[in-house]
Amino acid sequence: MKLGARIFKTGIAITLALYLASWIGLPAPIFAGIAAIFAIQPSIYRSFLIIIDQVQANIIGAVIATVFGLIFGPSPIMIGLTAVIVITIMLKLKIEHTISIALVTVIAILESAGDDFLMFALIRTSTVILGVLSSFIVNLVFLPPKYETKLIHNTVENTEEIMKWIRLSMRQSTEHSILKEDIEKLKEKMIKLDQTYLLYKEERSYFKKTTYVKSRKLVLFRQAIITANRALDTLKKLHRLENEIYHMPEEFQETLTEELDYLLYWHELILMRFVGKIKPHDDADEEGIRYKRLLTKSFLKNQQNTDDELIDYNMLNIMASAVEYREQLEHLETLITSFQTYHPKDCEIETEE
Repeated sequence: MKLGARIFKTGIAITLALYLASWIGLPAPIFAGIAAIFAIQPSIYRSFLIIIDQVQANIIGAVIATVFGLIFGPSPIMIGLTAVIVITIMLKLKIEHTISIALVTVIAILESAGDDFLMFALIRTSTVILGVLSSFIVNLVFLPPKYETKLIHNTVENTEEIMKWIRLSMRQSTEHSILKEDIEKLKEKMIKLDQTYLLYKEERSYFKKTTYVKSRKLVLFRQAIITANRALDTLKKLHRLENEIYHMPEEFQETLTEELDYLLYWHELILMRFVGKIKPHDDADEEGIRYKRLLTKSFLKNQQNTDDELIDYNMLNIMASAVEYREQLEHLETLITSFQTYHPKDCEIETEE
């Protein structure tokens, strides 16, 4: 099990909230610690966006809890009823992500009746807000997330795993059920990769120069993910058409294997350029065009010699996947070349998480 930065930040935020509440002299500092748990966010930008909503939800919960406490008095039934009302208001205001903080405030105020209920409610509200602010400070200062590094690392890792399975699948060296399970895992990894991309996209740059560079990186990373998804689509077709490919003409099978071998080799070179390990190569273009022509000629030739329309359709299907994969690789290489040409100082990329 790997402990992420968010786990450590949660622990630091709880500790900070408890220490600050005790230092200020607030009673029941435990509520500050509880609030800190719910206020931790995965990125600095989200912390800026969320903190206003969290404070707003805290105030709404405090006002409603105070009113109900003054009118009906604190009791388990009133806590439950107040919680329902607060949740309804949060949903109406479309800030449902702050429901947890609001409910912490409600319980903190109504869990006990003090001599001066208004002052008691104010102190408890301040305690919860202190927990929220503690989390905000921790998000801002401690272990800021490196989503760019994580994005590149996961993109390369996922792509390499997909290419490994394509090579094995082309040579019919895979177990059908095992590959099916791994394809599902790869789908989940690609979904998580998209989420990491969105978190990286949310991060803000505060200088014009870095903003421009990041905008180009976003385009580059997006294309790298799209290309990996095209490779995954090719793998899924190879897996789904495993038996059908076996019955295709041998010449077409050999040509398809050569084409995909070249595309995987090309993709590997692009990935190495992507992380700045090698310089551009121009000698592979002619060879790539030759494989592309051979695959097209093989398809047309075997289509004329085959009477089975289903085989023709399957050949066209798998060839179309290879063609689309090639097009995405071409676009990715163009973007990398452009980026490395105009931003040579920003080409050094960390690939370790």
